[in-house]
Amino acid sequence: MHSLLPSRHRSGQNPFLLSLASCSSSLRCRSLKESSMAPPILSLALPSQTGRVLSIQSHTVQGYVGNKSAVFPLQLLGYDVDPINSVQFSNHTGYPTFKGQVLNGQQLWDLIEGLEANNLLYYTHLLTGYIGSVSFLNTVLQVVEKLRSINPELTYVCDPVMGDEGKLYVPSELVSVYREKVVPVASMLTPNQFEAEQLTGFRITSEKDGLEACNVLHAAGPSKVVITSVHIEDNLLLIGSHQKAKGLTPEQFKIVIPKIPTYFTGTGDLMTALLLGWSNRYPNNLDKASELAVSSLQAVLHRTIRDYQSAGFDPQTSSLEIRLVQSQDDIRNPEVNFKAEKYS
Repeated sequence: MHSLLPSRHRSGQNPFLLSLASCSSSLRCRSLKESSMAPPILSLALPSQTGRVLSIQSHTVQGYVGNKSAVFPLQLLGYDVDPINSVQFSNHTGYPTFKGQVLNGQQLWDLIEGLEANNLLYYTHLLTGYIGSVSFLNTVLQVVEKLRSINPELTYVCDPVMGDEGKLYVPSELVSVYREKVVPVASMLTPNQFEAEQLTGFRITSEKDGLEACNVLHAAGPSKVVITSVHIEDNLLLIGSHQKAKGLTPEQFKIVIPKIPTYFTGTGDLMTALLLGWSNRYPNNLDKASELAVSSLQAVLHRTIRDYQSAGFDPQTSSLEIRLVQSQDDIRNPEVNFKAEKYS
């Protein structure tokens, strides 16, 4: 019985290499080589109207923090998102125990070089969240420079995650790196009240202080600043500011947010992702983008509370994992229930 395989293949030689060697004309060789080329990267060849985001944040196997809170909402809003996980943990650190790995600066740069070697490094947006070391943050700054050498119009949205409620949960050396190196290259900053105080060097105890903090940050670099949570007496506010050109007076506003007596994880990461998503849709209306972001976030939080209550759990007794997948309609098409009030 004759074998169905060609004799050359039976002898152990590679038939593809042999076919290349036996090409009788340059035209035939060229067509064979072209047929073996990789297909185009469609996010580059046919980019979405919204953009292509590189997101460098933490990752948990279970739960929604860092990239797990940011990537899915941005995809729902139409973005191609490529995540780099600065850490990969089994779960967030609020659990009794966690295990996993931490990416160092050289490993981050290896990934960037791999993308560059294959011409995959064109992005419209860079998003960064929790970063745990000075060396990694310095590498992120190199990433910003590299991405802008490829796309000078890159928008860098930075959530300067450093701490909350008067307490740092990163090494103190990171504060000066954020203040002196990161703020000047950011397009949008989304600090909370404590982080805004760390970046500006003064306390925020009034709305006027919050607006002045935004002005200080504008002077250092970013055209858009959103202080995502400001506690003034018994009120919880978002304070936003958009300086549309250097030298112009910023357009500033606030959104009053109802306090929820419950602690959630991943809300800051989700909020910054939503602000990126909506502010790119409405580049000249940061107030409208913030209304949409706040309305989505509040819908997610209220659904989370209802679901925990349905499971027989008191939501005020522990930190809660947000119900992101179940809230996708509220992310895609939020009902705007929270309106911005402009400062004159």
